[in-house]
Amino acid sequence: MTANPIVKLALISVSDKTGITEFAKALAERGVGLISTGGTARKLRDEGLTVRDVADLTGFPEMLDGRVKTLHPGVHGGLLGIRGNAEHSAAMAAHNIENIDLIAINLYPFEQTIARGADFDEAIENIDIGGPAMIRAAAKNHAGVAVLTDPEDYASVLADMAANGGATLMETRKRLAAKAYARTAAYDATISNWFAARLGESAPTHYSLPGALRQTLRYGENPHQSAAFYVSPQNGRVRPGVATARQVQGKELSYNNLNDTDAAYELVAEFDPAASAAVVIVKHANPCGVAVAASPFDAYQLALRCDPVSAFGGIIALNRELDGETACAISEIFTEVIIAPGATPEAQEILAKKKNLRLLLAGSLPDPAETGATLRTLAGGFLMQERDNGSPDGRDLKVVTERAPTEQETADMKFAFRVCKHVKSNAIVFAKDGATAGIGAGQMSRVDSARIASWKGREAAEAAGLPEALTRGSVAASDAFFPFPDGLLALADAGATAVIQPGGSMRDDEVIAAANERGLAMILTGMRHFRH
Repeated sequence: MTANPIVKLALISVSDKTGITEFAKALAERGVGLISTGGTARKLRDEGLTVRDVADLTGFPEMLDGRVKTLHPGVHGGLLGIRGNAEHSAAMAAHNIENIDLIAINLYPFEQTIARGADFDEAIENIDIGGPAMIRAAAKNHAGVAVLTDPEDYASVLADMAANGGATLMETRKRLAAKAYARTAAYDATISNWFAARLGESAPTHYSLPGALRQTLRYGENPHQSAAFYVSPQNGRVRPGVATARQVQGKELSYNNLNDTDAAYELVAEFDPAASAAVVIVKHANPCGVAVAASPFDAYQLALRCDPVSAFGGIIALNRELDGETACAISEIFTEVIIAPGATPEAQEILAKKKNLRLLLAGSLPDPAETGATLRTLAGGFLMQERDNGSPDGRDLKVVTERAPTEQETADMKFAFRVCKHVKSNAIVFAKDGATAGIGAGQMSRVDSARIASWKGREAAEAAGLPEALTRGSVAASDAFFPFPDGLLALADAGATAVIQPGGSMRDDEVIAAANERGLAMILTGMRHFRH
């Protein structure tokens, strides 16, 4: 058997016709015979190329509206026959089956079809059958066949052939085969997940995650860990954010940059840009300052005031277009990443002076109410759950204390509870006038989180030259219930006048009594926001 067979016959059938004319012409110039189907054959003939129809191999015309055209021994025998195997060669000769040495195939655009909201029947018609079958056959027989599923590989294969007398190298064919199987696996995963969603199956028997490599990263969370960033559509659509963002300037994004930027953008999207500007500052995946205001500049100043120390080297997210005034203010401290739906030319010009700062423009905001899956790996498997799309809006918020909250307290409690959803558990958030006043995150004890948030509020006030802690006269939110009154009392000691929490503790009555004794107003949401 020839280790590196010369390409003499190629089958080309592509829905994405990027670069296909140039590739086919280069093959033809090397004397390679071309076989094709449908629209691809018409395009190549229009370019003056001589192309045989696949029907010449099968002896059958395309039928059933194109559903059947390549599912035939004339095609699959040519792909699967082992070169140099006498028995295979004899069988192929007996049935007039030609060796196919190279295929260039990309699949029906199922992902794009469901992304634009096509109906069920149209989506079904865009499930490719013959394409994946040929790709898998060629990939299995990569010892003799080169399989191309990505236009990006056309140039490297042509270079391979030019350097090796028209042959492809085994190393190249193995790489292409691995890529081919990954492509069909992602394609089938998208179809199966789409079907499961249509059927309302939250836990299908088998679950696969499609992903396309976006970026190979320098390293992971730590320098000794390798890492990569994959884009993974759900129901054919990529959620707006880091996966859709265009990097305008700055150094290459790191694993931690991407993780923190995603956390910041998901939180800032909780606030409707039509109602108010919002700014979020994140450090190590936790918000250290959040605010809403009439303008991005005002929101940034309020968010920064909450924890100016932690904001150094942080990630900043906006829910509105970044303007020049805000960009100028942000540029006064060291910032790793800014992400926003857009940015004015003035803002981009100002930030261009900060060569290392990464500016990402995502185009739009993710929908905080949207459903979808989130995943976390475990040893030997992974956990899958529905995205936490809960909100205090539209819920039956129960006032359980003798004093009802004021209108401003209620607004601030809803704001704080939204922020709390994005803080690592145990989470405590103080807020006042649409801005965080202290955040306690990730502690083993809820009382400790309350104390840290209180301390942060005092420290921030000192930095701002204010006479009392930011938490004085604020409201507070807890991501889960208070198992004992001590956590609630810590909030009262810090100056909170009202508290929002899920409720559901065996000692709710004791916690409510403690709130009444301190004159606090308290709301129970009936919904918790653990974030581990």
